[in-house]
Amino acid sequence: MASCLVMVLFSISCIGNTIKSETYDICIYGASSAGVIAAHAAKMKGKTVLLIEPGKRIGGLSSGGLGSTDIGNKIAITGLSRDFYKRIGKHYGTEEQWKFEPKVALGVFHQYLKEARLQVLYNYRLKSVKKKDGWIKSIIIEQSSGAKDSTIVVEAKMFIDSTYEGDLMAAAGVSYTVGRESNDVYGETLNGVQLMNKHQFPDGVDPYKIPGKPKSGLLWGISSASLKPNGSGDKMIQAFNFRICLTDIPENRIAITKPEKYNPAHFELLLRLIEKKQDYALGSYIHIQRMPGGKTDINNNGAFSTDMIGANHLYAEANYTKRAQIIEDHVNYTKGLLYFLGNDSRVPDTIRKQMQLWGYPKDEYVDNNNFSPQLYIRESRRMVSDYVMTQDNCVAKTIAEDKIGMAAYTMDSHNCQRIVINGMVKNEGDVQKAGFKPYPIAYRSIIPKERECKNLLVPICLSASHIAFGSIRMEPVFMVLGESAAVAAVWAIDNNTSVQGANLQEIQKELGIIK
Repeated sequence: MASCLVMVLFSISCIGNTIKSETYDICIYGASSAGVIAAHAAKMKGKTVLLIEPGKRIGGLSSGGLGSTDIGNKIAITGLSRDFYKRIGKHYGTEEQWKFEPKVALGVFHQYLKEARLQVLYNYRLKSVKKKDGWIKSIIIEQSSGAKDSTIVVEAKMFIDSTYEGDLMAAAGVSYTVGRESNDVYGETLNGVQLMNKHQFPDGVDPYKIPGKPKSGLLWGISSASLKPNGSGDKMIQAFNFRICLTDIPENRIAITKPEKYNPAHFELLLRLIEKKQDYALGSYIHIQRMPGGKTDINNNGAFSTDMIGANHLYAEANYTKRAQIIEDHVNYTKGLLYFLGNDSRVPDTIRKQMQLWGYPKDEYVDNNNFSPQLYIRESRRMVSDYVMTQDNCVAKTIAEDKIGMAAYTMDSHNCQRIVINGMVKNEGDVQKAGFKPYPIAYRSIIPKERECKNLLVPICLSASHIAFGSIRMEPVFMVLGESAAVAAVWAIDNNTSVQGANLQEIQKELGIIK
């Protein structure tokens, strides 16, 4: 990159090889659904806003394949978040639409950018953070390719970390955790190690390469770890996957071909599962949810599916190179699974014929070989602030008085590991606990401790235990919290205060929470 850049996005002065930006009111790192909504809300309130996206696509998972919205209860979806689904509905000729194609969601996010006259700085990632007296003064970003002479210094009064990973939060020295707390940390019952029957192998599935012979080694994807006591903590993260958009419309369908790094040995365990279950419905192994336009949002289903269990535990704190490798591994696994189901002669013919009806859509992800660039980062870092959302919040034993939004979904953790128990393969970590009403999310859970950082808001990697985060971590809620973060940031700027010193009642009035 040349030492003197010319960008319509913002004005920059160049001194030698140093590229320095002008000061913004608000810098938002991560153009996820929460990031786009936050940027729109702040800009429409008259603030100068810079939205930075490490990748090449805005909208995060909402434009990246998750078209079947995890709602829980629509009461919890308010403000611009609800407006998003109304705009989706307008496209399809309905009042609201909760199931949609990736390209339609992307188009709506671009509407928000256009209306607010926002532009996104694509393919730039965080390099470092400069702080003084608890305030972030500037961040240095670099091209995601790592090209030389590509760094930009961004100064702002307020910062919002709207990434799924919490990178800005961590680089700013804010306390966080990764993994599952033990139940006794917050007096919970559903945290830590949980061996349950959902998405579980039936008894009798042999884990060894040569059945009945432990010395032959374990099949791919099975860990040699021992099962810890129920409720004990660890650093494991619930499994990631891609929410897969396929189509069965012939004129829009691209055949699923063998991936470059295809390894059929990765799916030996799936064959044993099929043999044990004697279930020949494709939907028993991948959850095919129909979307408009003849497309799908395919999610994990059953004991062996699209979740790449155990492959993501290093992701949260990994460097960019390691993360890229983990993402590539998930791509190869996912494309390999789809190819295997449709083409391996050992897969029952009934399943293969069902799988062969599907292919990648020609009109989706056209700049990424028709496959989503957004891995489903179900959980990564989680901030530890002055208020931690816990299981008690979800079931209304504890009520957050400083309400900044609501959540309503099931306490939902996908499996974290695949191990051997009593000579049989078992998954561990899946929790799905429903049966509670919408509950408030604390403002204190989206801001750091004041001694750690005074001008940062974190609407995605907020302060919550593993199991409470499993309920909060839904795209509509992230958009609600993104707008809440932007309104709080604007108020703090206008009143020359820290995010901790903001007047909550005034912010709640702006959000329509109170009158």
